[in-house]
Amino acid sequence: MIVRNEPNGGLLLIGQTDHSRVVGQLAAHWGNDDFAVPRPYDSVVRAATFHDYGWLRYETSPLVDPQSGIPYQFLHVPLTEAQLGAYQWSLDWMTDIDPYAGLIVSMHRTGLWRGRYDTIEHPPAYHLPALGPEVKALVERNEAWQRRERNWHDETEVWTNYRLLQIWDLLGLYVCGRERHEDFVEPVPTGYTADRPGTRLVMKPAGERRVAFDPYPFDTRPCRIQLTARHVPEASFPDVLSFRRAYFRAEVRLLEFELL
Repeated sequence: MIVRNEPNGGLLLIGQTDHSRVVGQLAAHWGNDDFAVPRPYDSVVRAATFHDYGWLRYETSPLVDPQSGIPYQFLHVPLTEAQLGAYQWSLDWMTDIDPYAGLIVSMHRTGLWRGRYDTIEHPPAYHLPALGPEVKALVERNEAWQRRERNWHDETEVWTNYRLLQIWDLLGLYVCGRERHEDFVEPVPTGYTADRPGTRLVMKPAGERRVAFDPYPFDTRPCRIQLTARHVPEASFPDVLSFRRAYFRAEVRLLEFELL
């Protein structure tokens, strides 16, 4: 969950599944004369749209930090056996629907614990704790499956699609953040061949919920995307049950963004 403080008080709560659907919209509109359209389109866009559904179980029963009473940001949620099981469930679920999409999502999940496999130069990878035995087992089990599955596909294409998902994930986090500022991501794949290794993609705020991109990677101008979020009037809660009551009763907002 992405937790944003609102200027007039309260919190705006963006579930990881809400963020995931924004990422899917970015993927669905990706591609023009300068950027290759994702391929295979259905599988790659499906992977982007559902890449964070390992958080679906958590979003049925979200937690607050018992010390502060503030809902956990997604990077700080306790990594319980149930949460690890939810991650594995989501990978198996997607693979059962679409094995290629499942491969890309699986690589995304394990890659978060591997510094995104050093495919992104900026922004820097998350500083996560050293892998515990349960996490290490999940990563190694899924990486072994990934290696076998990649034998059935073009290696360059698979890794390009993995890199694209990392870019879209980072852009989705940029859109979901309250304090948008000039920033960039690199290297961004522009095609599926070795002679098109990548470029720097710069983002600049251009008004309320408007972002300018240079170079422009989408198939329509402007590209309009939507984000759902929950608003709760309180900024902290005395206990988790109070928070969940506010969470389930929260006003649901639809935020629209223009990408220029």
